[in-house]
Amino acid sequence: MPIPGAVDGGHALVFGDVGDGCLVRIHSRCLYGDALQSEDCDCGPELELSMDMIQNAGCGVLVYLEQEGRGAGLINKARGLRTSEEFDVDTFDSYELLGLNADTRCYGLAAEALLCLGLRSVTLLTNNPDKVRAVRDKGIAVSVAPLATRPRSERARQYLDAKRRRRGHTIPSEDELAHLTRPSWLRCGGLLWWWRRLLPL
Repeated sequence: MPIPGAVDGGHALVFGDVGDGCLVRIHSRCLYGDALQSEDCDCGPELELSMDMIQNAGCGVLVYLEQEGRGAGLINKARGLRTSEEFDVDTFDSYELLGLNADTRCYGLAAEALLCLGLRSVTLLTNNPDKVRAVRDKGIAVSVAPLATRPRSERARQYLDAKRRRRGHTIPSEDELAHLTRPSWLRCGGLLWWWRRLLPL
């Protein structure tokens, strides 16, 4: 399902035989976190955990969107990170200092892709209320499964706190994370060889 020139496009990877209620992760690309294992954010750990959960469930959908830097792009993201370090502020404040919107992402195309897959209800792996609203606005019933990952650094811990305060993300508190035990069945490996379909958005 190509959408030329759409800034919120990407790909939907379908694993196994999906049906109503299946696990779905809508994930914005983060080169630093996903590929380079940056310790400044929770993007990589969230993607890894989501893929492990989908693998364990036997089916699911990963909607991977080209929304680097909360929609600002890779260059502006790098500028934001530098400004954040220089002035000791979170990236929401650094974007504001640079004259950028805090978050320009839209998840309507992702929700439409789920409809094209015939899904009318999903279990959404997310802490982001904007994603939940976008999917529900398309008439899809949503059960929310929050993702709990431990921050890899103090900067990541500060970023999680900023997302709680500034964007209303339902991220577990430090006390809740302290009691989190990663189940032994969670492991990342082999899942990318298992996808059934790849839908361009």
